[in-house]
Amino acid sequence: MTRPKPRRGQRSRTHKWAAAILAATLLGGMLQLPASADEMPDTRVRVAMFLDAGSAYKATVPAVTMTAESAWQAGPQRGDGLESWVDFSPGETARFSVEGFKVKALESADWQTASAAIKKLQAGTDKPVAIASEQAGGTVYQIYTGPYASAEDAQAAVARVTQALAGQIGDQQPSIHGSYYYSAGVFGSRAEAEAYHQALNLPGIEARVVLVGANQYAVWVGGAVSEAALAGLKAQILQLQPQLNLSAVDAQAPALIVYRDVTGDANASKAIAHYALSGVNAKLVVRDSEDSVIQVTERSARKYRGDFEISSVNGQLALVNDVPLEQYLYSVVAAEVPSSWPQESLKAQAVAARSYALFHAEGNKFKVAGLVDTTLSQVYNGVEKEVDSIVQAVDSTAGEVIKSNGRIVEAIFSSNSGGMTADSSEVWNNPNSTFGSMISEGDKAAQTGLKSWYHVLLPSGKAGYVREDNVKLTGEATAAGLSKMTVTANATNVRPIPMIQADVSPVAQMNPGDQAVVLSIVDESSSYSWIRGPYSSDELLKSLKGKTATESPSPILNLEITQRGPSGRATQIKANGQNLDVRYPDLFRSAFGGLPSTLFNIAATGRYTVQSAGGTTSTGTATSGTPVLSSTGAAAWSGGSMVVMGADGAARVIDQSNRFLFVGRGNGHGLGLSQWGAKGMADAGYDYAAILQHYYQNVTIVKE
Repeated sequence: MTRPKPRRGQRSRTHKWAAAILAATLLGGMLQLPASADEMPDTRVRVAMFLDAGSAYKATVPAVTMTAESAWQAGPQRGDGLESWVDFSPGETARFSVEGFKVKALESADWQTASAAIKKLQAGTDKPVAIASEQAGGTVYQIYTGPYASAEDAQAAVARVTQALAGQIGDQQPSIHGSYYYSAGVFGSRAEAEAYHQALNLPGIEARVVLVGANQYAVWVGGAVSEAALAGLKAQILQLQPQLNLSAVDAQAPALIVYRDVTGDANASKAIAHYALSGVNAKLVVRDSEDSVIQVTERSARKYRGDFEISSVNGQLALVNDVPLEQYLYSVVAAEVPSSWPQESLKAQAVAARSYALFHAEGNKFKVAGLVDTTLSQVYNGVEKEVDSIVQAVDSTAGEVIKSNGRIVEAIFSSNSGGMTADSSEVWNNPNSTFGSMISEGDKAAQTGLKSWYHVLLPSGKAGYVREDNVKLTGEATAAGLSKMTVTANATNVRPIPMIQADVSPVAQMNPGDQAVVLSIVDESSSYSWIRGPYSSDELLKSLKGKTATESPSPILNLEITQRGPSGRATQIKANGQNLDVRYPDLFRSAFGGLPSTLFNIAATGRYTVQSAGGTTSTGTATSGTPVLSSTGAAAWSGGSMVVMGADGAARVIDQSNRFLFVGRGNGHGLGLSQWGAKGMADAGYDYAAILQHYYQNVTIVKE
C-alpha cells in the first residue's frame, strides 16, 4: 500500500504531538478530583430507540413489549412526573402502542385462520397486531397493521395487505380505521366496562374498553378516520343501539385503549395486556423501582435503566429512554471500546462520550430526543455489557467534559484514524478549530496479532489472497524472480481481499500441490489498513446512484483522486474526468459501497502507468495485442491476466475487466479521538487528559 506523500508542515505535527502532551500534563494539575458515588451529578439524557424522524432517523415498530424485574407502573406524564394508572407485578409483561391510522386486515372467530394471517403479514412490511375481543357471540380475533402516518399511507397499505392475504380473507375487505371515537359511558371499574362492552352489538363498528384515569374506565365506539367520518357514523350507531348516550371524546386528553394481545401466542391461550396511547401530544411514562431494569423485547430483549416515554411522532410510535447520564455512559463506553483496554483509554472514551451526550442533550436533534441508540449518536445497548473496568472509568471521571471557549465540545470520535486524524474540512467541508489533522501512531495497534496474507496469481489467471498459515513456499521462482507457493490443506479458499468474508464467495480453491505465483505479502484487512473491491463499473454506478448532485458517467472507465485534504483523505474524485459532486467529502465512504474511510488510493485493474527514462509517463490499458516483454523476447499479449512489475519490485495483476480496487487505512470519519490511537497512547503511558488534549485542539477539560 502506498502511503500518502508527506505534506508541508507534517514534520511540525510531530512536535505538536509532544507539545500537546506537555500541555495536557501541565493542565492535569488544574483538573478537579472525580466525585464520589454519592456526589455524582443527577443529569439525565433522552435516547430514542424507535422513532420516525424522517431522514434524520427512522426505526419503527407497531408496538413495544416490556417487562421489569421489580414492580413497575405506567401512566400519563403530568409535568415532570408520572400519574400512575396501571401497576404491574415483577416479571409481568405488557405491550404498548399509539393510536393512529391503521388497517383492519382480518376478523375471524377461528384462531387457525387468524394465526395463518398473522404469519403471512409478519413476513412482509406491514407488521400485524392481533387482539382477542370478547363479544356477545364469543371471542373474535382482529388483526390490524399500522399505525401509518396518514390516511393516504394507510390506503396504500390496504392494497399490500389485500395482496398478502389473498385467499384467506374471503369476502372481507381490509379497511382503514382511525382514532376518532364517541364515549358510550364511563365506569368505576374495568369489570363494569367490559360487561357493558360485551353487551353491545355493533357489527362493523369498533367498540373499545378505555382507561381514562386512575381506576376510571370508559367504553368508546367509532374508530373513524376523521371528525366528519365520525359524525357520519353516529346515525349508524344509534340505529343499531338507539339507547346509547354518545358524547364527544376530548381529543387532547390522554387515554389508554385496553386490548388483549395475542400476536405472539402460538395457540391464543395466553393473551398479553396491551395499552394503546390516545390523545394529541399525550405521553405515556413507564417506570420501575430505582434498583431495577426494564426489558424491551423489540430491542433485542435488552435491559435498560431509567424511565421510558412513549408518544406519537409522525403517526408512529416513539420510544425514548430517559436515563441518568452516568448510567448511560456505563453502556456507551462498554459498547464503543473493549473493556480490557487500558484504564486511561477507557477514561478518555468516557469523557469524550459524556461531552458528546451533553452537547446534544440540550437540543432535540431527533424531535423528541437529542440522541439515538445507534452509531448515528453513540452505541447504547443497555446494561448487558456493564463491567467493573468501564464503571470505574466513568465514575472516576464523573462530570468531566471537554470545553472550548466555555462551551462543551461535540467530542466525536472514530474507531481508527489510520495513523492520521482527519481535518474537519475533509469531512464536513468546513473548518473547525477543535478538529485538525494529527499524527495517531497508536492506530497501528489494531494490526497486532493479525495474520499476513499472500497475494497470489493462479495459473487460471485469477488473483486473490491466501492467509499465511495456509501457505507453503515451494522454493521455486518465476523468471522475474517471483516466488511460487502451494497450500497445506485441501479446499483452501483464495479470497478476493485479505480477510475472511462469510457472505462473499472465494475466487477459487487450492489443494496441496497446486501452485500459484506470490505477488506480494500484505496485512490482513482491519480497522487500520484494508482493501475493498475490486468493483466493476456497474457496481460503482449502482452504489453512486443518488449520492451525487449530477448523474455519474457510464460506464466508468477511469476513476482518480484529484484532491486530498491535510491528512491525505480524498476530498475530490473524478470519474472519466467528471467531478463526483457529493455534498461533503466523507460521503465518498457510502458513495463507493461503504468504504471504511476516505484515506485511500484507487487502483484500476485494467490500467497501468509506464515511466520512460526521460521521466515522462504514459498510461496503458489492458487489451489483447498490448506489446509485452517475455522471456523469449517481444510478444503480443493475448488476454487473460498479466503481471506488471514496478521499479521497486512490487507486482500487480492487470486484466481486461478494468475493475477498481480501493486500498486504504482507518475506520470511520477520522475526526477527533481515535479509539485505537487512544489505546496506543495509554499503552505508552499517557493519561486520559494527555490523550484528550492531543486529539481535540484548543480545549480544556473541566468538571461540570
